Amino acid sequence: MSQQYAQNPYAPAQPAPGDLSQPLYGANFVESIKRFYKKYATFSGRASRSEFWWFMLFQAIVVTVLYAGLMVAMFSSLDPYTGEPTNYSFMLPMALMMIYGLANLVPGIALTARRLHDGGFSGWLYLIVFVPFFGGLALIVLTLLPSKPEGARFDLGAQQQYAPYPPVGPQA
Repeated sequence: MSQQYAQNPYAPAQPAPGDLSQPLYGANFVESIKRFYKKYATFSGRASRSEFWWFMLFQAIVVTVLYAGLMVAMFSSLDPYTGEPTNYSFMLPMALMMIYGLANLVPGIALTARRLHDGGFSGWLYLIVFVPFFGGLALIVLTLLPSKPEGARFDLGAQQQYAPYPPVGPQA
């Protein structure tokens, strides 16, 4: 075996194929989508950058296709002279877009929280998205950061592995 294909000894250990408790580093497009829907509303644990960004690409593609269908249906239903809608055929693509958005709202927040955990941050940092103008940009930057070993404290069973903080104040 040539040196080109040698295993990296410093790479994190990969979980077993069915193990959803650990992040899957180097996930491909299909694996990331499968893991997203299997961990539908799991806020604990971590998600690797590849898991997160491959699914975000999938999300962008689906939303773009649904939006393009909505725009085609909307413009084809308008009267060319008055601009009034002649039929309501655009309601089906609009309903599909709303259903898809609502169905992926909670799992999308859960995936982002797991991605923040992998970077060593609390999932509650997701609330930074509500800061006008800069909150969304800050969240994108945080999800772009590399994985940190400190993120393991957010895994299931980590409470037994890590000792609680020592008590503050004078001891009795």
